[in-house]
Amino acid sequence: MVITIALPYIGEDLNLTATAQGLLLSIFFAGYALFQIPGGMLSDKFGFRRVMSIAIVWWSIFTSLTGLIFSYPLMLLIRFVFGLGEACLPGAAYKGIANYFPSKQRGTATGIQSTVNTLGPAIAVIAAAAIIGAFGWRTVFIVMGIPGIILGLYIWFKFKDNPKDHPKMTKEELAELEDIDTEKSIEEKKSGVSFKELLRKPILWQIAFIWFFFDITFWGFTSWLPSYLINVRGLSLMNTGIFSALPYLVGTVSIVLGGYLSDKVKGKRKWVFIPNAVIGGLALLLMLQASSTAMVITYQCVAAFFMFLAQGAFWGLVVDTLPAKIMAAGSSTVNCFGSIAGFIAPFLMGYMIESSGGSYDSSFILMIAAIIVAAIIALTIGNDTEKEDSLNSETIVEA
Repeated sequence: MVITIALPYIGEDLNLTATAQGLLLSIFFAGYALFQIPGGMLSDKFGFRRVMSIAIVWWSIFTSLTGLIFSYPLMLLIRFVFGLGEACLPGAAYKGIANYFPSKQRGTATGIQSTVNTLGPAIAVIAAAAIIGAFGWRTVFIVMGIPGIILGLYIWFKFKDNPKDHPKMTKEELAELEDIDTEKSIEEKKSGVSFKELLRKPILWQIAFIWFFFDITFWGFTSWLPSYLINVRGLSLMNTGIFSALPYLVGTVSIVLGGYLSDKVKGKRKWVFIPNAVIGGLALLLMLQASSTAMVITYQCVAAFFMFLAQGAFWGLVVDTLPAKIMAAGSSTVNCFGSIAGFIAPFLMGYMIESSGGSYDSSFILMIAAIIVAAIIALTIGNDTEKEDSLNSETIVEA
């Protein structure tokens, strides 16, 4: 997220066009998409602890290296390799949630875990703006690689793949995970589905395409928002950092709320996602048409609230629908589609902005259309995902 704040200064320093800047954002997602599924499969095979810790140390090293590069082609390479390492994290994280939480709590747990996509960027954009203003854009990358290396080592030594091996898991919590009730029986049946079989099931591709179109909007919004505030609305660097943080602070609350609400309507989680995605798109339209900076800031926060609420509900649906045994590979397949969207959206929006002489209108229309399409696809998912023919008992009999 730091690079979105630094992008105007990187562009000026390296003499880059808007299209070249967009490619710098997008190339990360090329590596991120390429290794999503292999990264998830590694977590299913070797456990989420090892894969997660190595991934964090990997991308932390390349975060610091970003600040030491003076060549645009070399920076593209660094960003691509950065993405390869980070691709292993999402599947590992969802694998951990599937291991440690019963089905009825996974939406809330996923929402809390997903605040890394809200609170992290909120802090990052303010910190980045302050550091860039004082020391330049290179320093912020060098500095921000250090905490990740420490965190990766901590995870390696402290985390446990099996809840039974974790000293802070209580007997009651372990008993809840092991309780063979109706919910657990369904979970065990799901575990009988192999990844190869899952690839043939409609539900996987439905949720994958929902995430693709949602992420066209999400990554377009997050990637170009700081540049929009600076170049179109004329905000200073520090004000841009502060106002860019607001949507994520709002989103920190709404993404947990989305996961919690989806747990409350378990079996009908899509009805938390659909209306909130649509409202988020409408808020983007109002943001585009706003005449004052104050209204732009207001509508961007409204858009973020409903988009992150929808995101929390969506990942509750994913983690509750996919088999726990292949959670990392399955969720990584879904996230791979989002990574492809992350590659397309920043580059395409950069090209559209440059082609229109600096206008962001067409880019906003793209984001609005994409999130509406995501909501429409969500309508095709059955209300009770546990009874979907994609993961029903016939699959277990065949297996």
